[in-house]
Amino acid sequence: MKGKGEVTKFIEKYFLHFNAATVVDAAKAYQLQLANEGKMLVSLAGAMSTAELGKIFAEMIRQDKVHIISCTGANLEEDIMNLVAHSHYKRVPNYRDLTPQQEWELLEKGLNRVTDTCIPEEEAFRRLQKHIFNIWKDAEANGERYFPHEFMYKLLLSGVLEQYYEIDIKDSWMYAAAKANLPMVVPGWEDSTMGNIFASYVMKGELKASTMKSGIEYMAFLADWYTENAENGIGFFQIGGGIAGDFPICVVPMLYQDLERTDTPFWNYFCQISDSTTSYGSYSGAVPNEKITWGKLDIDTPKFVIESDATIVAPLLFGYVLNM
Repeated sequence: MKGKGEVTKFIEKYFLHFNAATVVDAAKAYQLQLANEGKMLVSLAGAMSTAELGKIFAEMIRQDKVHIISCTGANLEEDIMNLVAHSHYKRVPNYRDLTPQQEWELLEKGLNRVTDTCIPEEEAFRRLQKHIFNIWKDAEANGERYFPHEFMYKLLLSGVLEQYYEIDIKDSWMYAAAKANLPMVVPGWEDSTMGNIFASYVMKGELKASTMKSGIEYMAFLADWYTENAENGIGFFQIGGGIAGDFPICVVPMLYQDLERTDTPFWNYFCQISDSTTSYGSYSGAVPNEKITWGKLDIDTPKFVIESDATIVAPLLFGYVLNM
């Protein structure tokens, strides 16, 4: 292995206790998982694409540090929106001080706010809409059905968006995933902007709902992928909570209990970056040991919870894994 990079050396020198130490422990265990020829699933919740995680996550994909992704429909589309409309985004540093009237004014300008960053509706949503609709329509005309991410891969690889690129293509994790044809699941895609748009076309009678493969089909695909790739173990790296994490982690008890494949191995690494508190039945905030009772993790599975902001922690941890 080459000498340690500056990020790695900084983290090892200063990240010594509490959440900081857990970052180092989790990163080293991630590296060990890969060194033992195991696989790694990464789940993306929140607005990590709008936070431009692609700047480093794309490199994780290119260097084969990620083998399957579970993400929300928002993260699926927002990386591409950033690719084609970056200069039209508006940052609002004083977002905590906005009045309801100021929020309404952002809406009237077509600026949809995600914390301190506003996504431009015309240049982002509508720019993608006209091109993805053609791909949906062509598939339907040919009697073909695909998953949401497969349609997005087709969109990126077709080259039709190149005229709009506003960032370096190497900073788009979706483009890196499309080039690698990386396996992916996108549970609950229907609640994303593109999912809403697709539903509107179905309601207008312009598309059939069946042209889009479903969440049940995603689970069946994941079950097959897990079974085929579990020989050296599969790890689970979870950014945030929600359906992006809840959906894929359930594949193990489904295989073991519902399909009665009792030779199915548990996830053999688990790490979650979370700001959710452990209280009042919050699954996103549940400690990893609770997952043992659900047949997801084993007694000896390495388990880490980093209670911090993923927009800060994830780039650092990935930087460590990449030996930057």
